[in-house]
Amino acid sequence: MNTALKLKLALLVAIMALAVVTVVPSFYANTPSWWKTYMAPEGLRLGLDLQGGMHLVLKVNLKKAEENNLEFAANDLKDTLAENSISAVRTASPSPDTVIFTLPNSSATDKVTKMIGEDFPDLNARVEAKEGSFPRIFLTLNNDKKQYIKDNAVEQSLEILRNRIDQFGVAEPVIIRQGTSEIVIQLPGVKDPQRALKLLGDTAQLEFRLVAESAGINLNELIADATHLGQWHDGEPVAKLNRALSGRLPDNTSIYFEKQVDKQTKQEFTIPILLENKILMTGEMVKDAQVRIGGTFNEPYVSLDMTSRGGKVFAHITEQNVGRRMAIVLDDVVRSAPVIRERILGGSAQISGSFTHEEASDLAIVLRVGALPAPVDIIQNMTVGASLGQDSINKGLTSGIFGALIVLGFMIIYYRLSGIIANFALLLNILLLFSGLAILNATLTLPGIAGIILSIGMAVDANVLIFERMREEFGLGKSVRSSIDSGFGKAFLTIVDSQVTTLITALALFLFGTGPIKGFAVTLSLGIVFNLFAALFFSRLMFDTINSVKPMEKLNFLLIAKKSTLDFLKLKKIAFALSSIMVIIGLLAFIQITRGQANLGVDFTGGSLLQYKADQPFTIGEVRNAFHRNDMQDLNFQEVENENRLIIKIKKSDAVVANLDQQVSTILKNEFPEKAFNLESESEIGSSVSSVLRNKAIQAIIISLAGVIVYLAFRFDIRFGLAAAIATFHDVIVVLGICWLLNIEITLLIVTALLTLAGYSLNDSVVVFDRIRENMIKSANKSVESNINDSINQVLSRTIVTSLTTIIVLASIFFVGGAVIHDFAFALLTGIVVGTYSSIFIASPVLTVLGKKRL
Repeated sequence: MNTALKLKLALLVAIMALAVVTVVPSFYANTPSWWKTYMAPEGLRLGLDLQGGMHLVLKVNLKKAEENNLEFAANDLKDTLAENSISAVRTASPSPDTVIFTLPNSSATDKVTKMIGEDFPDLNARVEAKEGSFPRIFLTLNNDKKQYIKDNAVEQSLEILRNRIDQFGVAEPVIIRQGTSEIVIQLPGVKDPQRALKLLGDTAQLEFRLVAESAGINLNELIADATHLGQWHDGEPVAKLNRALSGRLPDNTSIYFEKQVDKQTKQEFTIPILLENKILMTGEMVKDAQVRIGGTFNEPYVSLDMTSRGGKVFAHITEQNVGRRMAIVLDDVVRSAPVIRERILGGSAQISGSFTHEEASDLAIVLRVGALPAPVDIIQNMTVGASLGQDSINKGLTSGIFGALIVLGFMIIYYRLSGIIANFALLLNILLLFSGLAILNATLTLPGIAGIILSIGMAVDANVLIFERMREEFGLGKSVRSSIDSGFGKAFLTIVDSQVTTLITALALFLFGTGPIKGFAVTLSLGIVFNLFAALFFSRLMFDTINSVKPMEKLNFLLIAKKSTLDFLKLKKIAFALSSIMVIIGLLAFIQITRGQANLGVDFTGGSLLQYKADQPFTIGEVRNAFHRNDMQDLNFQEVENENRLIIKIKKSDAVVANLDQQVSTILKNEFPEKAFNLESESEIGSSVSSVLRNKAIQAIIISLAGVIVYLAFRFDIRFGLAAAIATFHDVIVVLGICWLLNIEITLLIVTALLTLAGYSLNDSVVVFDRIRENMIKSANKSVESNINDSINQVLSRTIVTSLTTIIVLASIFFVGGAVIHDFAFALLTGIVVGTYSSIFIASPVLTVLGKKRL
């Protein structure tokens, strides 16, 4: 054994040791802290679909943030004018981004304009003075202030939400900004999703206002009139109600609703209450908020400690208003309205209202951390229960191990000793893949596991290419050592080309995909990179090591397809006709999908997807009848066979999520108490998100095809690039058509499968193209058609073995992997068959159509 070989073996051992060191903390919880600190990175993380938790996308309402800032500035201006003995009456405005004040006389306009210019730099003022009427002043925010709000509102909201989550006590949350106005939040292992949603969604705008005198005014009657006239409905913003009643309420007052709880039944209800518009204090003057226990019924309440300025203001307010009620308003809901008995010193107050301890605790968190600068809308909500996550892990591992064992056994039987070397290369590839994920601190998701399993099947291809080349060289009479050298040498560029084209697709998935697609792209990309190392370095090193110890005398390989001389191009017209029919169906499917007429998942339509697990068997008929009795009919029900699982899909084109899970869960609980339906996972997507997901999926397809054309044009000829792109487009659109014909739901996972298929199809086509180019050089006198036929026949054995091993792995996912990735596996299985067909009957024959000039 020479020195170079020993150094290579030492390098291999070092790489394997490093991989083991980095992987151990991800799979062994009791790894010493010094190991994690000095010898390993933070480690691999499980995605929410594997460990349970919530994935939320929140959209900050920047328009509302501007309105809030204008409202505060206008109120401040009105108070300042009052201090200067100028009365300003606010009048109704046709636009929420404009505030209108009516002034008492024309002489006041100059003073007001000067005051705004000196003390209110964020406001633009426009004066309207018409003869015979009171002058009016129109207030809007200036552009600099609007830009400041856009630049800072999202960042401020992000920090406030981060602080709330930290105090809520979620381990390893992920909170990042996305785009111009969105915030992505992941909460692994959260036990109470509804409580978390409320904590994040509460704006926490705290205001102190005086209760107005309402003698002689029947608030309930006024509200009933507005409801009857259709001017306001229960659940709509209270501001809309006040606009409808603006002429029937005393000046500078508004109706609010006070939340109360019945002491006996514990049921919540609201009563109307009339408040003065003037805000005496806001939450900005609150320094601390804590939960306390006390009162007549020994219940939780929230104790407030004011800032130094807040304490002085609070003392002044209570001194001036002894005997009156002061309302504490949180997010436009009156939480309590106690009577001021005396001047309150020390800057302390309390909010009581029959809270549970959790409600009081959450309220204290949002008040302590601070109010959001604007409301946040939940536009995507995906929740996975811990039990379903564990079930996904179990099924993913089962399908992976089962598929891998079959592939490993096949390789040993078919390639003997070389198969054993290939199997060790596969195991090394998996080890390096997990090490890479751990070093990157990547999140392993269920589609990521599918990517790992698929990369196992695709990794076989590199070794098969080498072994089939070795077989050819050995069949020419060369020695074993010479056959090994030639096999690796001649397969090198083919392996690189095939893997790089697949890598281009994976990178397009990563750059333009979202959520689970990114997880799939990461594992597939790492798998491709480590495939190259395992096949070209490790496998070659093993052959060299064996030959240095005891030279191999013979290559013992089985042979599925003996050397054939089939004329594939003779079937070109038949293949083109068949493919044309399938492509037309696929294009029709694509048109229907873009029109929203196909079976689209909530990923692309918006809506809710809820998955329940029952303790006892049920039938879809009885579930459908139960929801029909409760006036919920536009639902799609699906039963997972032999698992007592129910999937409910509700497609809605709302911009924000509808929170339908509580309504659905209540119906299942009331109608089937004995079956004990438990919500395992929930996915709610607003239409604004679904359109983004659809556009990004289309982008990924276009970018990947363009990248492949450029690469193949550079490596071969522009006609090879176009032929590969045509064949890839053919495969994707045909499989899409098949899924549409079978009414398979088109989801992000199906798009992932189609893009993965594009990579596999390219891989297959490039292998044939490489052989065509090689034969063109060796047999310059042969016709293009003859060289193409020879090339396809020469790689036929490799095509069959690669397709077979990949189908084995995908069949394992299809039958054992569970319902979550069932359709994903079916799309890929169909794609492998279509891709194998197209690499033989479409990609290469297209070369003869693109021009007769020598390739």
